[in-house]
Amino acid sequence: MSMAMSPVARRLLWASLLAQSVVLYLPMALLLIFSFNDSVVPAFPLDRFTLRWYAELGANEELLGSLRSSVAVATASSVVALALAFPASLALVRRRFRGAGLVYGLLLSPLVIPYGVFGISLVLLFYTIALPLSLVTVTIGHVVLALPFVVLVLVPRLQSLDVGLEEAARDLGASPAQTFLRVTLPLMLPAVVSAFLIAFTISFDEYVVASFLVGTETTFPIYLVSQLRFPTRLPQAIAASVALIFGSLALVGMALLARWTLERSLGSAGARTRTTIA
Repeated sequence: MSMAMSPVARRLLWASLLAQSVVLYLPMALLLIFSFNDSVVPAFPLDRFTLRWYAELGANEELLGSLRSSVAVATASSVVALALAFPASLALVRRRFRGAGLVYGLLLSPLVIPYGVFGISLVLLFYTIALPLSLVTVTIGHVVLALPFVVLVLVPRLQSLDVGLEEAARDLGASPAQTFLRVTLPLMLPAVVSAFLIAFTISFDEYVVASFLVGTETTFPIYLVSQLRFPTRLPQAIAASVALIFGSLALVGMALLARWTLERSLGSAGARTRTTIA
């Protein structure tokens, strides 16, 4: 039985939501406003309306190069994190073995390590093994950072799946590989999409570890921070940030649509199967 919320608690809840919305969305609204301001100084009162900061983005090869680097690092680190987290999650959920709790804790340990400490430790490791700092080392660092988030998405989804479906497939003669490809993986696709999106976002936006490991190259967050030292370049950085916000919203929307479509198709397939059996 659910308990009714008191008027005081309701007002506190709405006040908390309002405060969070202001802190989250007001800076974004200011970025959007100043990105159309024909002045290098982001301040009120505004100058006349302009689109030239957006027009200049396409001619800024340094900015475009940093975007390409961030997309490449985020894509590679997300794919590798998924490739490592999937079998680990299967082993944790589907197998019983001694030390499972320890393994699970080790997979989640990057969540409690300060990023600065982690970045310094990776720099020392790469210098020790004579691996030059580059986008490759950034990718390695981001794989470690994204891995616990991917595991936290995949493990609950695996736990919610009916093991009987996999057992039925094996009873009907399917090999373990066929069972995984035709039963487990399709049922896991919504979680895989979510995990990939989370890992991609974490890598694309990450600054602290990347600043230690990037070497002479640059990623998009590092480029944006570097532009703050040059007031004349600030409007372009603001316009790029706005474009990135809307691009991220579009990516999230497409991912949610893909997940909804997959879950709907899987639900329809399951309903048809149950009807056929009945």
